[in-house]
Amino acid sequence: MNLSRRQLLKAFGSVSALAGLGVLAGCNSDPAAEGDNSGSKVETIKARGKLNCGVKADVLGYGYLNTETGEYEGLEIDLCYQIAAAVLGVSYEEAKEQKLCEFTTVTPKTRGPLIDNDSLDIICATYTITPVRLEDYDFSDPYRVDHVGVMIMKDSGMEKLADLEGKLIGVSQGSTTKDAVTDAVAEQGVTLTDDNFNEYPDYPSINSALESGNIDAFAMDRSTLNTYMNDQKELLEPEVEFGEQQYGIASKKGSDLSAVVNEKVNELLESGWLDEEATTWNLL
Repeated sequence: MNLSRRQLLKAFGSVSALAGLGVLAGCNSDPAAEGDNSGSKVETIKARGKLNCGVKADVLGYGYLNTETGEYEGLEIDLCYQIAAAVLGVSYEEAKEQKLCEFTTVTPKTRGPLIDNDSLDIICATYTITPVRLEDYDFSDPYRVDHVGVMIMKDSGMEKLADLEGKLIGVSQGSTTKDAVTDAVAEQGVTLTDDNFNEYPDYPSINSALESGNIDAFAMDRSTLNTYMNDQKELLEPEVEFGEQQYGIASKKGSDLSAVVNEKVNELLESGWLDEEATTWNLL
C-alpha cells in the first residue's frame, strides 16, 4: 500500500501546492531567530546534546516499544536518529550508539501540545500532513505514504465498505480517520454519522473493543492495523484504497530546525535509505 521512492517523489506534487501553508520545512523560518542562538532550536538541541522526539509505541515497523528490550524500534525510530545525527554533527551510527535521541510516546491528542510547549523538538509518529496542521506546525516532505483501512473480524459477515451502514466503528481521538471512512462509504451510497463512530485514546483500546464485540470495525492507517492483525481478523475490501495519508516530520512553526529536518528527509529518500528501512521493518 505504500509507495516506492520514485512514486513517493512523484506524490510530492500533491503536497507542493501546500508549500505556501508551510509543508516544506523551514519555509516560515525567521532569519533573525536563526542568527540568534537564544532563538535557535538547532543551537538549543546542540547545547542539550540530545534530540527530543515524539514517537509511537504501538505501531509495529514504525514506532514500537519492545517490552522485552525496553527499547523503541522501527523506521521512525531510525529516522529520528538520522535527524539527530544531522543536527548534532555525528554519523547515524554514532547517534544510535550514543543514544542521542530522547523518546517520548505520543498520541494524536498529545503530540501537538508537546511541540507547542517545547517539550519535544520533532514529532515522527505516522503524523499525517493536512492543511489544518500546516497552519500550526512545519512539516517535512512526506517520507511515507499510507492509506486508511478498516479491520473487521472474519466472522462479521461484512464483505464491502457499504456493509458498514448501521455499524459501530472505532477510531482514534484526534485522527483524520473518521472523515476518510465517511467519504469512502459515501462513494458507495452509504451515509455515516457521528453516531457510527466511537473514539478511543489509543490503538490497543480500539483493538480490544473489536475483539470483545463492542464495535464492529477498527479503522486506522493500514500500517497501524497491521500491528493488530491475526488469523481472526481481516481488512474490509482491501483492494479499495482511500484516505491517502502522507507522513511528515513535524517541528515548531518557523524554527530553524525545520529546514534541517526537511533536507535530511529528502537526502534519505534520494539515497534509497527509506526504501531499505521499509524492507527491514516489513512495512506494508
